[in-house]
Amino acid sequence: MRAPSTGRTTFRRWWLRHLQLLPVIVLAAGALIDYQTSPHFSGEAFYTAAPMTAAALLSLRATILAGLSACAIDFALLTHFGFIGGSGGRSELAAVATVSAFAIVVNRLMYYSKVRLEAARRVSLAVQRAVLPQLPAAIGPLRLAVRYQAAVKDAQIGGDLYSAQDTPYGVRCLVGDVRGKGMEAVKVVDVAMGAFREAAEEESTLAGIAGRMERALQREKARRTGPERTEGFVTGVLVEIPHCGDELRLVNRGHPAPLLLHAGQVRSADPSEPALPLGLADLGADQERTDTLPFPPGATLLLYTDGLTEARNRAGDFYSPGAGLAERDFDGPDALLDTLLAEVSRHADGRITDDMALLAVTRDSACAQERT
Repeated sequence: MRAPSTGRTTFRRWWLRHLQLLPVIVLAAGALIDYQTSPHFSGEAFYTAAPMTAAALLSLRATILAGLSACAIDFALLTHFGFIGGSGGRSELAAVATVSAFAIVVNRLMYYSKVRLEAARRVSLAVQRAVLPQLPAAIGPLRLAVRYQAAVKDAQIGGDLYSAQDTPYGVRCLVGDVRGKGMEAVKVVDVAMGAFREAAEEESTLAGIAGRMERALQREKARRTGPERTEGFVTGVLVEIPHCGDELRLVNRGHPAPLLLHAGQVRSADPSEPALPLGLADLGADQERTDTLPFPPGATLLLYTDGLTEARNRAGDFYSPGAGLAERDFDGPDALLDTLLAEVSRHADGRITDDMALLAVTRDSACAQERT
C-alpha cells in the first residue's frame, strides 16, 4: 500500500505541474465566453487575468507570450463584433495591453526578490553549517549519525547545535538549542561549540564542561545590550560514553530528554533533577546533576532538539518520537534517523516549522579495540 505522504507528494507535484496551465485555461475560457455570449459582454477580465497569472507562475518569456496572446485574442474578438473602431473597443484593448506590460514588470520584481531570498538562505545555512562539525561515522565501538533539517523562513536560521568527539575520558557528545534566531543565534552557537570542543578534551567531568560553557556564554551575554541580553541561553544535553563498559553519563540543562532504544523498548532519559539552561546560572544555583544510565551493546541513544517534538499535525497534536519508535528494530543510527525524519514529516504533513538537530549513537560492543 502506498504511504499517505507519498500520495500527498504525488498530488502536489501533479497540481503544481498543471497549475502552470492556468494562464492558458483563463485565456481559452475568456475567448470562449466572449465569443458565445452577447456582443455587449466583454471578456476583458479574463484577458487581463491571464498575463498577471503568468507573471506569478511562469517565466518572463511565458509572461510576454501570455500578454501578447491576450491582446491578440481581444483584438480579434473586438474586430469580429465590430467594436475595434469605437472608443470603447480601443480603451478595452489599451487596458489589456497596459496590464500585460505591468505583468512583465511584476514578473521581474518577483524573480529578483526570489533570487535575493534564495541567496540569503544559502548564505545563512552556509554560515550555520560552518560552525557545526562533520561527525565521523564511527568512533571505536560506537556508530554515529546526525541529521540537521532546517525550517528556513524568511532567510532566518536557527540555533540548533551538535557535536561529538573522542577524548581521553570517552566519547563526549552535545546537542543543544539556542534561544533566538538569525546571526545572533549563530554567534552563540559558535561560542558554545568552541567552549565545548576545548573543555571536552580538558575537563574530567561533564559538570566541568558545563561550567566552562556557562562561563563562556555569560561572557557573551555581558557583551549584549538591550533586549538581546535576555536571549542567547542554550538548552542542551551533554553525554559521556566511556570507551569500555555498558553505561553512559548525562547532564541535562533544560533540554528535551534523550531517548534510549534497546531490544524494541524506548526509555526516556529524564534528568534526576531539573536544571536551568546554560547561560542562566545568574538566576539560580549552579549545581550540575550527572545521571548514569545503562548503555549495553545494541543500544542506541537518540538526542534531538525540540523541533522534533513540537511538530504538529493538522489537529494540533505534537509528534511523540517515543511512541513512533517503540517495538521497532533498526540496522543502525542512520536507519533510525531516516525513519524518524520520514515519520515526523508524515505526521506534520510536511509542515516543519522549526529546525531539527538529531544525533544517534549506537554501541556495537562493550569496549573499543584500540584508541589512537
